[in-house]
Amino acid sequence: MTTLAHVEQPQLCHQTGDGLPVPFSVAGTGLHLPPTVITNAMLAEVLDTSDEWITTRTGIRERRRLAPELATSDMALAAARPALSAAGVEASVIDVVIVASYTGDMPFPSTALIVKDALGAHRALPLDFSQAACASGVQALLTAAHLLQNRSIRTVLLVAADCASRITHPQDRTAGVFFGDAAAAAVLTRTDTPGAGLLSYDLGSQLTYDVQVRAGGSRMPTSPATLAEGAHYVEMDGRAVWETATTRIPECIEASVRRAGLTVDSVDHFFLHQANLNILREATTALGIDPSKAPVTLDRLGNTGAAGMFTALHHTVSAGRLKPGDTFVMSAIGAGFQWGALCLRQA
Repeated sequence: MTTLAHVEQPQLCHQTGDGLPVPFSVAGTGLHLPPTVITNAMLAEVLDTSDEWITTRTGIRERRRLAPELATSDMALAAARPALSAAGVEASVIDVVIVASYTGDMPFPSTALIVKDALGAHRALPLDFSQAACASGVQALLTAAHLLQNRSIRTVLLVAADCASRITHPQDRTAGVFFGDAAAAAVLTRTDTPGAGLLSYDLGSQLTYDVQVRAGGSRMPTSPATLAEGAHYVEMDGRAVWETATTRIPECIEASVRRAGLTVDSVDHFFLHQANLNILREATTALGIDPSKAPVTLDRLGNTGAAGMFTALHHTVSAGRLKPGDTFVMSAIGAGFQWGALCLRQA
């Protein structure tokens, strides 16, 4: 077993960057939630836990579970279609399809390629972002912003979808209560509005094995022994997640906002990784953010991985509250650890 204790503590990798000159905008969003709802009371029947314990420590009251005959790409498609409809965009004009997910359908072929083909987005470049786990959406969005600087690329479909129930041990009373299955999508299009798009970003990483899936890769291929051990399920050190998230999320948000020439209190919206309500509260309190600016979806969806911050974005967009000229931050942290924040302006 590879753990943090077996590796030399690495140095923090950090990068802060300016915005990009070619403006773009969120043209539409979409959301898909599997119909099966798993409440805390249902989990308490099969795990050594209680509704009070889960709610107090996580803020989560229920989460969704994907039907066993379906896969991540099915959720991604179900989120992508309403996003395209909301944007008024036909699949045939999409230039890039990006899927951010640590639970892709299979090692290959590409989940983004599966989504692209099912949509009929035949001219699109398919790209997958996976191994930053819950932070894959941050890296995918930063990449989409850079791709849109190319004058041959005008439309990017970004879908974040995770099916964590497939990699969570059924008897794990810690990880088992946190995660939910969901997908959320955003259509990004170039615009003529000056000043819109990416204003700045701040990224960081530091290698640890505090959150990991040990088996299934080249270091520990799946075998009868790894299956018996349950090494293909997620393992998580909750204390390490808390300490890293409550430190790094406020740091990267503050740095990205400052780089954009803004102040935290002048930003209109914060779409944050929906990991744990206590982590969200700690981060927003540290930054002095008005709670109404940081929508919460985890109470009814759980930690939906890379999809989390996009579920919060969809919540605001679908309510008509993301207005032209609004500034917003999208931020998440994932296994590794990897984290980041992007500061953007809506056209």
